[in-house]
Amino acid sequence: MLGAITFTELYAAVSQFYGRQVKLLDTGRFEEYADTYTADGEFQHTPGVPPARTRAGIVAELKRFNSRFDGDPVQRRHLFTMLDVEELPDGTVAANYYALVLTTRPGVKEPVVGPHCVVNDILVWQDGRLFNRSRRVDHDQLFGAAAPA
Repeated sequence: MLGAITFTELYAAVSQFYGRQVKLLDTGRFEEYADTYTADGEFQHTPGVPPARTRAGIVAELKRFNSRFDGDPVQRRHLFTMLDVEELPDGTVAANYYALVLTTRPGVKEPVVGPHCVVNDILVWQDGRLFNRSRRVDHDQLFGAAAPA
């Protein structure tokens, strides 16, 4: 795709993609969030939990994960920084960035900070739009720990 666009345009497109995608996640619009993945997309975000596969599987996993907040009004915000973008020889895009999650509760002055993670995505172009083909989230608090079984 870089033959058609410059690296600066690619970087801007990836940044814009994440800006829209994360707002869908943070507002609980899980079906729309899942639609940012390819039909066979893979989403691994919780240590020890197998990756979710397919859009329906991603929605189910997000609902399962977020059920922990049932009865606990929270606003979660995912902050993405230090984005690194590379077009791979097959035309896919490898994107790597840091993600910090802030959780805020009504009436509580300070948010809960964490976890902090490194996210590794493979993005693909389909019909002129970017989609996630795969996402792997590695949690910093597990640094140096044995991988969960």
